[in-house]
Amino acid sequence: MKRRNAVKNISALTLGSLLATRCKFEMSGEWKDIGLQLWTVRREMEADAKGTLKAIREIGYNDIESAGYAEGKFYNMTKEDFKSYITDLGFTMRSGHTRTGFLVPEMKNTMRNQFEGVCEDAAYMGQKTIVCGWFSDEERKTLDNYKELAELFNKCGETAKSFGLQFAHHNHDFEFQKIDNVVPYDLLLAETDEDLVKYQLDLYWIKKANEDAFKYFDKHPGRFISWHVKDMEDSDDRFFTEVGNGVIDFKSIFAEKEKSGMQYYYVEQDECRNHKPLESIKISHDYLEEMNGMKTKVSIG
Repeated sequence: MKRRNAVKNISALTLGSLLATRCKFEMSGEWKDIGLQLWTVRREMEADAKGTLKAIREIGYNDIESAGYAEGKFYNMTKEDFKSYITDLGFTMRSGHTRTGFLVPEMKNTMRNQFEGVCEDAAYMGQKTIVCGWFSDEERKTLDNYKELAELFNKCGETAKSFGLQFAHHNHDFEFQKIDNVVPYDLLLAETDEDLVKYQLDLYWIKKANEDAFKYFDKHPGRFISWHVKDMEDSDDRFFTEVGNGVIDFKSIFAEKEKSGMQYYYVEQDECRNHKPLESIKISHDYLEEMNGMKTKVSIG
């Protein structure tokens, strides 16, 4: 009888351990999860999406943000196949970028055309956030253009909310270039509903624009629910570099994560000129892991 109970206890502990490991990824809403924006490895994803994702997981990333969604597919895979593969690897995908659809108005599942389809697919993937990743020159020439974008953001935010999702916008440096003495980024913040529209702050681009992230945290607390974490070279062209190899003070910025409202963040490096992308993202991952005092346990399969 004692032996039988011991076997039962061991089995229960083993099952509990397995469930705890699985729950780590299913309940990974903590900011300590190190995420990767897949734009960094876009060429590798195009050449071998599955092999690239496995390599990313082996580095230690456990959350990814899509930059390859188009008309119902993720990196040319059906949403069913893509979700199955990343789930098997132990990834969550809490966020994904989408397109405004301005340049290709006939394209389905964009912010301007059948946005409900974007929301359906994002919800299926388990996303929490849908992010406008960029808009074209033609969409941002005037302040009226930005007002139209703000209206579009509010509309998309309302639709996203009906699917249990949060809409957000990701900045570059051009939103901080004044038009008629107005900073367009400030206009977007003022003209959008603070509950329907949040922001994904790119820490490189705001510095490239010579703006202060802390000023925005103070003025709009809780509105910057995710970050893109990328570093800047100490060079004349202030080029992209691996996190920890540049001039951005990430320790000070992470100290303000609660005021910011940051729930999750993604390493991103638009271009890599000193290392191959997979090498660069490992350098960035290892720096953040050490900075935040954590050790990622990788379990594949």
